[in-house]
Amino acid sequence: MLDKFDKFNRGLSGWFEWIGVAGLLAMMVVTIIDVTGAKLFNSPLFGALDWVTTFQSVAIAFACAMVLIIGRHVQVVFLITRLPRRAQSVLETVVLLLGLFLFVLIVWRLFDLGFTLQASGETTPTARIPRSLIAYGIALASIPVCLVFLQKFLKSLTKAGNK
Repeated sequence: MLDKFDKFNRGLSGWFEWIGVAGLLAMMVVTIIDVTGAKLFNSPLFGALDWVTTFQSVAIAFACAMVLIIGRHVQVVFLITRLPRRAQSVLETVVLLLGLFLFVLIVWRLFDLGFTLQASGETTPTARIPRSLIAYGIALASIPVCLVFLQKFLKSLTKAGNK
């Protein structure tokens, strides 16, 4: 059962990672056009900073789940490795549960923020990109992170139960 859940999480996170890659590429293209336009034609791209920060949010948020899956996130392990195996397992389970709780809270609050920003009609200063779309996008991108934390938590529980 957990293997199917892991496969689903990897597939979904892989798709989201490609959205993040597209955000990174779009950020690079906007920067190139802006700098080229400003230096060669004395005409920078209108709203470039708004677009770059929006695409940066997309690039970071949509890559988070895959970063968590492959273990490239920041970890502090120098103290944990000195603990007994049982304590390491319990601590890992608690940390995963806290991570799950945190990201569920993040998703909820970002959707709430999106509703608030949508109701107020708030946009970015120059390009007039609706800020609610950014909040909704980051909230959507955080859902696979919740699923990965849940899968890792369940795996940790079964691993601790087998010992």
